[in-house]
Amino acid sequence: MFAKGQTVIQYMEQLAPKHVAMEDDRIGLQLGSLQKEITGVLTALDVNEAIVDEAIRLGANLIIAHHAIIYRPLRNLQVDTPMGKVYEKLIKNDIAVYVAHTNLDVTEGGMNDWMAEALGIEASASVEDIHTDHLFKLVVFVPKDHHQQVLDAVLNAGAGAIGNYSHCSFNIEGYGTFVPGEGTDPYIGKQGRMEKAEEIRIETIVPQSIRSKVIQAMLKSHPYEEVAYDLYPMDLKGRTFGLGRVGKLSEPVTLRQFVERVKEKLEVPNVRVVGDLDRTLKKAAVIGGSGGRYWSTAMFRGADVLVTGDIDYHTAQDALMAGLTLIDPGHNAEKIMKARVASWLEEKLSENKYTTKVYASKVDTEPFVFL
Repeated sequence: MFAKGQTVIQYMEQLAPKHVAMEDDRIGLQLGSLQKEITGVLTALDVNEAIVDEAIRLGANLIIAHHAIIYRPLRNLQVDTPMGKVYEKLIKNDIAVYVAHTNLDVTEGGMNDWMAEALGIEASASVEDIHTDHLFKLVVFVPKDHHQQVLDAVLNAGAGAIGNYSHCSFNIEGYGTFVPGEGTDPYIGKQGRMEKAEEIRIETIVPQSIRSKVIQAMLKSHPYEEVAYDLYPMDLKGRTFGLGRVGKLSEPVTLRQFVERVKEKLEVPNVRVVGDLDRTLKKAAVIGGSGGRYWSTAMFRGADVLVTGDIDYHTAQDALMAGLTLIDPGHNAEKIMKARVASWLEEKLSENKYTTKVYASKVDTEPFVFL
């Protein structure tokens, strides 16, 4: 059984919730429709004609990319332009394109965590905080015989986290009253008659990032056809999401040694380096993509070196004078996401018995040739 498009994206957004993306980031469904069965998913860093041809060859009708194919507003859609040909080929072959960009970067277990892990950085903080998860108080009324079932469903979906404690809730016994109306099929009672049921009021905390997941779990496990529940916004702050990761290296290394690690682990042939190659590094920061503008923040966080792409000349000069070393592996180093996202989706689809195939693109979209 193939998964529906909306189902695949629900799994993707469990990994990279849309609301944690930076403001005005071009994410989500950019082309095509999710109102169809997905025969195959292709994960890619970029979308160009070679990627589309790969999707066609593999029978994939959904591409999940890191970089947007529609970044600037379109003034026209001429199919005799290079990018116009890509759009035309996608539409003619009914291939949808979904983008997860900064939401994939900042999420826990996402792009920047993958890069930090690969480089041996014991990440303890973000380089730049950009989003704090809003918290909600969920209150739901459950008949006593289904109390544990609903409570387990809500807490196992991720509700109830307070600091380093999980599965936190408060439960109060009481009585609920209701009159089932015409056309109802009540779990308890009969139409047109006042009913009084022993119920338990469950209260717990729900972060915005998993709110939909928790509500769905609650509704699925609850026996009532009309579930009585409330969701209150709270002033308390939840988890903070941020760009990049910074932390201690597993052991001190020289800049020269760390450069070789970056080249090997991020699978790049060359890097640009700023700083003394014999300098000893103890703490490092990494930001996928173009993170040069955060060099001073990385230094404030205690980093000896920042690994990020697209560093410009003046940024390099400023960092050098301030005493921060830099390693630029290029923007293409983010290709680490292809296999990681594919593995995540493959596991989710397999758990739910879907036969939709998932492929990590083998096309190299690096635009530069190193001589």
